[in-house]
Amino acid sequence: MWKWEAEGEAKAVVVMIHGELEHHRRYGWLIEKWQSAGFHVIMDDLPGQGMTSRHNRGHIDSFNEYLEEVREWIHAAYDFNLPVFLLGHSMGGLIAIRLLQEERLDLAGVILSSPSLGLIHQPSKKVALFSKVLPTYKIDPGISVNQATQNLDVIEADSKDSLFVTKVSVRWYRELIGAISDSFDKIENTQDIPLLLMQGGEDKIVDKKKVKEWFNHVPSSEKRYKEWSKYYHEIFNEPERNEVFEYALDFAISQLKAIGYVY
Repeated sequence: MWKWEAEGEAKAVVVMIHGELEHHRRYGWLIEKWQSAGFHVIMDDLPGQGMTSRHNRGHIDSFNEYLEEVREWIHAAYDFNLPVFLLGHSMGGLIAIRLLQEERLDLAGVILSSPSLGLIHQPSKKVALFSKVLPTYKIDPGISVNQATQNLDVIEADSKDSLFVTKVSVRWYRELIGAISDSFDKIENTQDIPLLLMQGGEDKIVDKKKVKEWFNHVPSSEKRYKEWSKYYHEIFNEPERNEVFEYALDFAISQLKAIGYVY
């Protein structure tokens, strides 16, 4: 895993989880913003994505592989002896949710960015069939870079990015759909941690209605929902992304104040 230390005296640690098909290198801008604001950052590539070589690219046997990986990142963050925040984008948000339903973590707050709680384009029926008889069979995920963001600079960089996963296994799809189902079925088990959920209003990948449905039912005593109208899926990559970061930073600072953390 990679660790980036804060500029000056550190306030807290942010553990970030990237989304499906992508990798940590796409988060350079966001990492620098957290560093400049006084936060350490911990991040890595999820199994089967980015620069990971110990797994078949675009494939997992179980969604639990993601939970086990991110659990290690969070425990590494504890070593700083500072408040810890968890930030998950897209599938990374789903991973964060499933962790909160299966674990009891010491976190100051959770930030979810367009979490994968429902897909606009559902996989074909052959996924369920092939996942049993040929789980590593690869298919096109049907997601393009211009569906994710309206930022032309990001789109140009992504179109040349060889680390993107271009094919996913049918088992990967089955596990993703299963995790989405679990996130609703086990919603009452969700750990009560201050929550900020931010959603792109014009998301072309995740079904924002399902996101809002989950948010409305999650039993959190402190939760905040912010929909960024006209923003696509990757709210932290949109042209107005500075506003999104400032909103997230305000949430983090407010939680630090709430727990009496003085910096």
